[in-house]
Parts: sequence; C-alpha cells; structure tokens
Amino acid sequence: MTYPLSTSISKPLTLVAFIALGLAGCNNSSQTSTEATSADGTTAEAPANTNGTLDKIKESGTIVVGHRDSSIPFSYIADNPNQPIGYAHDLEMKVVEAVKEKLNMPDLKIRYNLITSQTRIPLVQNGTVDFECGSTTNNEERQKQVAFSNGFFEIGTRLLTKKDSGIQGFDDLKGKTLVTTAGTTSERYIREYNANKKMDINVISAKDHGEAFLMLEDGRADAFMMDDVLLAGEKAKAKNPDEWVIVGEPQSFEIYGCMMRKDDPEFKAVVDEALVNVFKSGEINSIYDKWFLNPIPPKNVNLNFEMSDNLKALIANPHDGAQPKVATAQ
Repeated sequence: MTYPLSTSISKPLTLVAFIALGLAGCNNSSQTSTEATSADGTTAEAPANTNGTLDKIKESGTIVVGHRDSSIPFSYIADNPNQPIGYAHDLEMKVVEAVKEKLNMPDLKIRYNLITSQTRIPLVQNGTVDFECGSTTNNEERQKQVAFSNGFFEIGTRLLTKKDSGIQGFDDLKGKTLVTTAGTTSERYIREYNANKKMDINVISAKDHGEAFLMLEDGRADAFMMDDVLLAGEKAKAKNPDEWVIVGEPQSFEIYGCMMRKDDPEFKAVVDEALVNVFKSGEINSIYDKWFLNPIPPKNVNLNFEMSDNLKALIANPHDGAQPKVATAQ
C-alpha cells in the first residue's frame, strides 16, 4: 500500500557518529534535541509545546511518523529510499488512517522521520516525531519517559552465529566477541550477564542492526545478540543465509509497542483503538503472513517465522503492559 509523502524522509538527529549512547532500558533523556534535519539539509525546530498531539497534527496539517531503516521486517528501507515498509509500518499506517478519521482530515499529509535506537525516545519526547511503530520494547524504565500503545509483537532475545562456530547457546560465549546494537535492551542485558557470570565476553556495540550483522559477517564478532525476529531479518538478507543459524534459549521475552509522548490520553486512545480494530477484524493475520511467511524485499527471502503462542495471546487480549517478568515458552 502506498501513501503520499509531504516531504522526503527526514534524517535522524546527529548525535556522535558511530558512538553508542545507549537509550535502551537506560536511555539518557538528557540527550534530547529540539531540531531535526530534513533530507534537503534544512533544520526544523520541534514544537515548543508538545501537549495535545491531535491538536498539533490538526494545526500543522501533517502527521510526523517515526520509522527505522534496518529493522527488518518491522520498519525498514528496501527499494525506495523515500518509502519505509514493514509489518510495524503497516500497523503505523492503520493509526494514520484512524487519525485522519478522528480529525476529519482525509487529506492529512504524512512526513516520515528516520529514527535510530539512540534517537527514538528524544525525538518522540521533544515533538519532532508524533509517534513511532518499529521494534521498540515496552519496559518499565522507558514508561517513565514515554507512553506505549497496546503491544503488537512479542520476541525472545537469542544469538545469530555461523553454523560452524561451535556456539550453541549463551554458555558458549566465554572469551568470545559478541556484537549487539547500541541503545537496545539486549545491549544492557548482555553487559550485565557478562559482568555477573564473569564470562570475559568482548561486547561491542554497533550503531544499528545492519552494522551489527556486518561485523558478524566480516568475522569481527562470533555472535550477534538481538531479538530473535530481527536476527531472522538479518539472516534473510545475508549473502548466504544458509551459513547462519539462530541459537540459544531466549534470555528474555519482550513486547513491542508504538511509542508516543506521555500524558496524552486522547492520542493514545486513537492509537490503541486502531490496533485493536486490526486485531479484532483478523486483518492482523494477513499482515503477519505478508511479512513473516512470504518473500519480502529486498532479497525476496521468506523468514518462515511462525506466529508464536505468546503473540497469539497478546492479539487475543491486547494490553499496553511491559514485557513479561518471567520468560514463558513460545
């Protein structure tokens, strides 16, 4: 489905090139910026008053949607650099349609703004982005900074490695080099795991999932820790997907949700209702099949990632709670 763009996709805020500042569970909200750089090189100040997202959207005539560029198959760029695609993006567009209906603005313009693991929270907080649906884990620490919608996916954190690496699980990482993505809950978890168990793992952080897999593929790391479905996405776009395997018992189960500013119940209600309608109608099944059980761009590889029982339960009983405290079998 194609939607009109009011401008080109905006670039993310520049923090420090290739340096991980970690806005995951331990996000540093003091890094919040008030400017965003657009594709034409101009800068636009974020709204000074971010209260009332619907009022902001109505006044500007534009809804600003945050998207990722490498969170396959949730939100990413494939063939068209001006058009994000993915499972979460499709759900995000359902929210946009709900906002159009709520405001009676069928011609509401859409502007896409690129976000990263490091910039997503401050860009939502300062009003540069109205909301984002990507691969953002809902946890209690982040809930102190932003609001989350009803969950739309549940993952387990595992490892991607070469089939002949000898790594079957987390216990095999002792003395190895492991890469993860900066600003994620996986980064925080593995550093704590490494310290607590004295595993002597050399943990390196990449700026995004694509760079993390490149480090793995180039032999700079022995394994890549991340959400299982994101690992499946990276495996799918590898030069030779059959060389790679996802291993290890999940260390945690996490729920993804759309992220928006806190203390805006009217806008949150619109987002939640849009997702619930997709769940109740059964349309979520066709959207899921499109991205997880069929060939997807850019290489037309099928992830073959069946819907878990945990996700089925989440769809049947939507909620905006954080990830489960205890991992349960998928």
